[in-house]
Amino acid sequence: MLRRIDVITLFPDWVQSFRDLGLTGKAVSSGEVLLKVWNPREFTRDPHRSVDDRPYGGGPGMVMRPEPIAQAVEAAIADGASQTVSYLSPQGQCFTQADASDLASHRESLLLLCGRYEGIDERVIEEMVDEEWSVGDYVLSGGEPAAMILMDAVIRLLPGVLGHPESAQNDSFSSGLLDYPHYTRPECWRERSVPEVLLSGDHAKIEQWRQLQATSRTAQRRPDLIENVAPSAEENIPSGSIHCLKG
Repeated sequence: MLRRIDVITLFPDWVQSFRDLGLTGKAVSSGEVLLKVWNPREFTRDPHRSVDDRPYGGGPGMVMRPEPIAQAVEAAIADGASQTVSYLSPQGQCFTQADASDLASHRESLLLLCGRYEGIDERVIEEMVDEEWSVGDYVLSGGEPAAMILMDAVIRLLPGVLGHPESAQNDSFSSGLLDYPHYTRPECWRERSVPEVLLSGDHAKIEQWRQLQATSRTAQRRPDLIENVAPSAEENIPSGSIHCLKG
């Protein structure tokens, strides 16, 4: 079970602010998960504490130099960080709910490497990086927002972090489907009423309604996910949604 996260970043304050964010930040600030931040600038030797330089071969932007990053990684590992280095990169494997669950359950620690500028020197990736994670098919200014997304997704799955243990089990993607719609008081808001089944007290019917809503919503909004769910879920898709499934 995950107990420690180390982050290598040029912007430690950004990552440290995670401690103040919601239930997952509370888990960090209370010590349930140890968060340590390592700044490559602390491992430079020149007066300007330079961590980047122009790319060989020309081209726009700057590239993070290998030595400060390598020393930051080595210092973190020597301090007890994970020996598996995870690089946040648009070129990485797309991070999913299943990955979050796997990391929460089967890793004791994470070592997250955040790039900046045009990225980090490829030799560091070849020498030290064990896996690359992407949070979507888009480019960010740096790996810090991606690292915080990954941390939040993983930490919230740890026992006791969420107020109710079933909260994570019912999340979108946990069962392969999107989540069903949720309602709370008042019963009628701007002439929109809560579905009667949710007021019935019949838990079997409520569960059936929720499963139907989750399946229908997935077919309408993410038909690509339906291919991966059990046949029984596909059979429950309302006839009006089948055209979405088949494109």
